[in-house]
Amino acid sequence: MKVPKGFLFSTAQGSFKYQDRDDLALIYAPEGAVPAGVFTQNVFQAAPVLVAKKHISQCNLINAILINAGQANACTGEKGIQDCEETLRLLSKTLEISPEFILPASTGVIGEFFDLKKWEKAILELRENLGKVDVGKVARAIMTTDKYPKLVSKCLTLDNKEVHLLGLAKGAGMIAPNMATMLGFILCDAEVDRSWWQSCLVEAVETSFNRICVDGDTSTNDTVLALSSGKVKGSFCEDDLYRLKKAVKEICFELARLIVQDGEGASKIIKLTIKKAKTRQDARNIATTIATSPLVKTAFFGEDPNWGRIVAALGRSNASFDPQKIRLFFGDIEVFGCGVAKLEDIDVWLQGYMQKKELDLVIDLGAGEEEYFILFSDLTFDYVKLNGSYRS
Repeated sequence: MKVPKGFLFSTAQGSFKYQDRDDLALIYAPEGAVPAGVFTQNVFQAAPVLVAKKHISQCNLINAILINAGQANACTGEKGIQDCEETLRLLSKTLEISPEFILPASTGVIGEFFDLKKWEKAILELRENLGKVDVGKVARAIMTTDKYPKLVSKCLTLDNKEVHLLGLAKGAGMIAPNMATMLGFILCDAEVDRSWWQSCLVEAVETSFNRICVDGDTSTNDTVLALSSGKVKGSFCEDDLYRLKKAVKEICFELARLIVQDGEGASKIIKLTIKKAKTRQDARNIATTIATSPLVKTAFFGEDPNWGRIVAALGRSNASFDPQKIRLFFGDIEVFGCGVAKLEDIDVWLQGYMQKKELDLVIDLGAGEEEYFILFSDLTFDYVKLNGSYRS
């Protein structure tokens, strides 16, 4: 896996929540990188979110992203912001850069305060390990309930030059549309305009991290940050920029898919597509209502093609449609249409299909031309077990 030029990595064991593993990570661009960011829409925004938003608004270049796992530093008031800023000051001192050029990101338990003595020790270890760690260790260090690290890379030829992109993310629970309980980081080495880079990330997030659901919850810390080092310079034409944007979207989508695949306790991924909706908002409302329905999700876990639960969720979505025009498909098989079931023995027809790990669900509203999709997981016993004892 090739890494974009201009970046170094480090990890350290802070023992903030987890023992015997690294839980602090650093992405470092010694010569700076053009930043972009998209953040949680939750009203309760964590200290690192507030600080990162401030730094991005003030700085044209960013040198580092500092990420910790285990403690969210959310709902910690002014002290939480001060603690966050102190961790950046500690890192800035050892790297000899300004704290404003560092973006923080945190994930973990809400409401707990940092132990700054642990941070002091861990920052020294970060400096010692800088440049000696591969990006895979960073992806592992930022994990919480994830079962595996999430990494995606791409290489493009633009203006006869090789451009590399790399994405990494964490997330498995509290996942819902409008971002999710996830952290995502996109690295690139192409020279890009800052406003273009920001719009590129916003578009990519809309069709990836904003289209996933594990349990219907979003967090206080959701953050996607993108840095482009500008090490690969060129006269990139409109087609080059289109291809670069497409690559960023593909990386974000694959990371989002991996988050759903790794959903807490999840055993299946379902892609739900709403077709021929009257408005985009109608399509979105329907997709979100169905993807967050516990009855729908548990039916998929039980491999039960219970289309009645899907239709019932559709009916309470507040979308505008004619019930007699609805057509519902499991894969290519129509199970409901014109207000009635289409199969006499649905269990026989769909037994094999429901055993698959990835399924397609399509609803044709026959009301317009708008379309929308969402990826969601099933809801299992393991999800309940894990979240019933998360803090312990």
